[in-house]
Amino acid sequence: MSATHRKTLPLHDAAVAVARVLLDAGYESYFAGGCVRDRLLGGVPDDYDIATAARPDDVRRLFPKAQGVGESFGVMLVRHGGHEFEIATFRNDGEYADGRRPNDVRFSDAREDAFRRDFTINGLFEEPSTGRVVDFVDGQSDLTNRVIRAIGNPNDRFAEDHLRLLRGVRFAARFGFALETATAAAMREHAGKLAVIARERIGGEVRRMLEHPTRVAAVQLLEEQGLDAPTLREPARVSPSLARLVRLEGAVAGDLSDVGLLDRTVPVAAALAAWALDRHGPNVGESVIHGWREALLLSNRESVETLATLAALARVRHWSELRESARKRWAASPMASWAQTLFAVESPCGADNLVRWRRQTDPATIAPPPLLTGDHLIRAGFAPGPQFRELLDAAYDAQLEGRVGNAADALELVRSSAGGPSESTANPRPDPSQG
Repeated sequence: MSATHRKTLPLHDAAVAVARVLLDAGYESYFAGGCVRDRLLGGVPDDYDIATAARPDDVRRLFPKAQGVGESFGVMLVRHGGHEFEIATFRNDGEYADGRRPNDVRFSDAREDAFRRDFTINGLFEEPSTGRVVDFVDGQSDLTNRVIRAIGNPNDRFAEDHLRLLRGVRFAARFGFALETATAAAMREHAGKLAVIARERIGGEVRRMLEHPTRVAAVQLLEEQGLDAPTLREPARVSPSLARLVRLEGAVAGDLSDVGLLDRTVPVAAALAAWALDRHGPNVGESVIHGWREALLLSNRESVETLATLAALARVRHWSELRESARKRWAASPMASWAQTLFAVESPCGADNLVRWRRQTDPATIAPPPLLTGDHLIRAGFAPGPQFRELLDAAYDAQLEGRVGNAADALELVRSSAGGPSESTANPRPDPSQG
């Protein structure tokens, strides 16, 4: 392994090589969980987990550079062929005191390891060399029937690890599967237990849902199952429509007239803004987003961009009243295109007018470098202070509207509008660039 370790191998080949070391040493070993599920669904796994009879000390003996990432739970990290693999010892979990992780584990066999997992489609094993599926939980049948079913008693599974409530929704939405009846009922019964889960973990699950093209189905399931209330820390409700979330995906797919969105993915901030609007109405307040920031532990960037999307939408609703400079400033804002897409749900005609304006406007004139800077004002004799921003904004607006075409004209406009020092009376500072 040591010589091969430094080479970059295809992911599957590297995973087989790692499993082969375990198998050759006499330890029963399988690919486990998501990689098996994804392959059976016709996809290409983007990672491989290995379940094995080898204990952590055995793994370290076979892979001297292995690292313990959850050694008390039997999980080791092995790097090979340019990839990382989690190797987990077959185990049976003890009691779950915190609704997230077991207090202790007992090393066991492959069958018991399968039955401690969350959903049948994630409880499948695969022989690394042959691809033969080892199925103790009837997961293949549920894959065929497109069903998300908890392994064993769903109440027990959700009582053990409350985050499985959100994972179940995410899997159902991602694959377009139905929630099995007893599993769905247990979700609704245990929904309130999400309140004790770390906000970081809840936000991580919601982020994965909103980043995926199946975000509409995920939000629908969250609300239908009553998981929205503990997730967002607000009263449960079912959005009357998810038209804005639907519109985002249509714009990205390129089947709508929205400008500038082709071949892009929907950022979390745009999806959050769309959901908030669909859920609370077009006049959703900033307080909702501030609440979501705490509930989902959003990053500063995510919360700022969500608010910026809503602000850009509020501005574009008054498009006909905006001066040309205000329109160009709006178009230059980072979240403008997403606000434009959301606006199309409220006013298709207004959005068409906006699209027409963007197509007729030279992109080079939307956010050009300013002709006038603070250095210009200082050299012209203006004292630095709060007025600088107002003066520079006025000059830039005139530039965007084509009323000035060079720095001298912009400076004269500022002088006349601000009553500043005239060209004949100012005491300009020397311009170093002029020698």
